[in-house]
Amino acid sequence: MSLREDRKQQSHQALLDATLALSSQGRAFSTISLREVAHAVGLVPAAFYRHFQDMDQLGLELLDQVAMHIKGVLHQLGQAYLYQPNTRTRTGLELFFQAVGYHPESWIFFVAERWGGSDVLRTGIEREIHFLAEDVMHELAKMQTTRHIQTPQDLQALAQMLIELSLNWAMGWIHLQQQADPELRQVQSNVFKSQSVLQMQLLLRGVLHWYRSPAETAVPLTHAMVTPPT
Repeated sequence: MSLREDRKQQSHQALLDATLALSSQGRAFSTISLREVAHAVGLVPAAFYRHFQDMDQLGLELLDQVAMHIKGVLHQLGQAYLYQPNTRTRTGLELFFQAVGYHPESWIFFVAERWGGSDVLRTGIEREIHFLAEDVMHELAKMQTTRHIQTPQDLQALAQMLIELSLNWAMGWIHLQQQADPELRQVQSNVFKSQSVLQMQLLLRGVLHWYRSPAETAVPLTHAMVTPPT
């Protein structure tokens, strides 16, 4: 890569990082202007168009990066506790909270813009959640603790619950870390971790005893599966 191409790539990523930083400060993506992002990285507004067609294109590329990060963290969490739920749940959640603490901006962007003012991002995030659920479903189908669950709609429901729990845990953890009093923050964090472990254990205990009658299993798949937004 030439020096010029390297600088262009750096500026390209800087625009994405600046937008993510503004989001983590509580700014909705729909309120962030092209000029504001360009100014944040020392570019004139016209230079923005060397990198992105418009803010929607920037938002979608940023979503790709954020979703890839979240997917990696959730995969790590799954590896830690789903294969050995009785012994690894607390360890897995400790790793999860550490990962969220290292890069809270990705979670803030993903969760906030899921219900934000940008139609493009809302649609994109719902599509990413669908893809995340598919990934989790494939993992669940291979695991000893869920091998007795035969219907895809049950696996999808479980995958959706795990994803929603993870997003809630992430935002709850990020909020706790903003507590100014270090002693109170530590106490609240310990309580939050214990509650999260209990939630996970209760969910997995329920999974181990889940059973569908033949009549329930006969529900048409098309009635239960959710298709991703287009």
